Amino acid sequence: MEFSMKSSTLKMIQTSFCILVVLAISSFSMMESRGVGIKGKAHVKYMALNCRKHRAVLTEFGAVGDGKTSNTKAFRKAITKLAPMAADGGVQLIVPPGKWLTGSFNLTSHFTLFIKKGATILASQDESEYPVVAPLPSYGQGRDAAGPTFASLISGTNLTDVVITGNNGTINGQGKYWWVKYRSGGFKSITRPYTIEIISSKDVQISDITIIDSPSWNIHPVYCNNVIVKGVTILAPIDSPNTDGINPDSCTNTLIEDCYVVSGDDCIAVKSGWDQFGIKVGKPTQQLSIRRLTCISPDSAGIALGSEMSGGIKDVRIEDITLLQTQSAIRIKTAVGRGGYVKDIFARKFTMKTMQYVFWMSGAYNQHPVSGFDPKAMPQITNINYSDMTADNVTQPAKLDGLKNDPFTKICMSNINMTLAPEPKKLLWNCTDISGVSSKVTPKPCSLLPKARVNCVFPVDKIPIESVVLKKCSA
Repeated sequence: MEFSMKSSTLKMIQTSFCILVVLAISSFSMMESRGVGIKGKAHVKYMALNCRKHRAVLTEFGAVGDGKTSNTKAFRKAITKLAPMAADGGVQLIVPPGKWLTGSFNLTSHFTLFIKKGATILASQDESEYPVVAPLPSYGQGRDAAGPTFASLISGTNLTDVVITGNNGTINGQGKYWWVKYRSGGFKSITRPYTIEIISSKDVQISDITIIDSPSWNIHPVYCNNVIVKGVTILAPIDSPNTDGINPDSCTNTLIEDCYVVSGDDCIAVKSGWDQFGIKVGKPTQQLSIRRLTCISPDSAGIALGSEMSGGIKDVRIEDITLLQTQSAIRIKTAVGRGGYVKDIFARKFTMKTMQYVFWMSGAYNQHPVSGFDPKAMPQITNINYSDMTADNVTQPAKLDGLKNDPFTKICMSNINMTLAPEPKKLLWNCTDISGVSSKVTPKPCSLLPKARVNCVFPVDKIPIESVVLKKCSA
């Protein structure tokens, strides 16, 4: 945790969080009430990359939605039985209303998992229902501990055309068990499961669902191409450990839009591997568009770039972002030993209220694998562009710390207005080992960002995934 809060401030944040969650759920309910398909009266209409020729319901495979009976075997049986149909026009598995307790299961290609309104996939707290799997090659170990990881609740590897969607059905990660054990040091040699992890796949869609109380990261596409995350609500207590919202990792051509995230960690964390392991794999995250995100995260960032960025992060477009009671807007996290780069980052149209920092860059985020790191592997941070932003009640406008003999360069800020909190930091702009320019920025930036006649750029072209037109389907 980067800063501490008085108990009165924490209570205010928690009250605001409850109000916002109620409003979000009410809004979703009103939208859903206009739909069809409730209790089987008609098919539910939804938008997807592809529609499916075949359809099955989870109960056909022996599942019981009482919230107590384990349905791990039923989910696995359903997907195994349906996989041959997937090659013949695709198949969708409908999760009907009920509470469907399950451990980890794997998806298949040309497949849609549709979670209906009133349905909750309830993550098992029985560790035996999560297979132990090897760590990702670009990480070399789990993030909680040196060693393997538990398989994610919903997983998939080497898939093509996979959709997880619904009409605001829910996945409940039942994270409290995992958080308590993690905090007490119970995971000394294994890493907690994520909620959704799709690996080495293409044409991936995750949309119109709610995820609550993930054991750790919520949505983790890694080594993927052509990814859409759209209309997802993610809710976790603001003090829950490592409950990152959406973490695109070594992915190309990704769109994240219209999402609402309340988290104990970064709402979105862009990654590409950890130290020498990420450098060796060498898969960057690139062609990423993030837009229309609302985020609450008092102890972390709205959007983080890193800290695991050793494969590189480039061509990221971020716009139309609302941040409330969030520690920082965009935080770049790196360290000696990371290697890689963060470059060609474009951010605009942010509205922020109650922020510890607005701009934060850290060259000393010193978390490393237990096997050590290469001290000669220096990161490159360059061409970072921020424009058209407002922020109210800001404690410190900027904390920008590059690396000695490896400064962060070509930072551009334009048309940004920040009003200060009643008790701001005495040093409003804390800048070391950076360079760039600024224009029409209030309060006045540090001397390392001198005033210039400039409008920071934002690309006019689109990344390919932004031009994809979803199809009208039914479940």
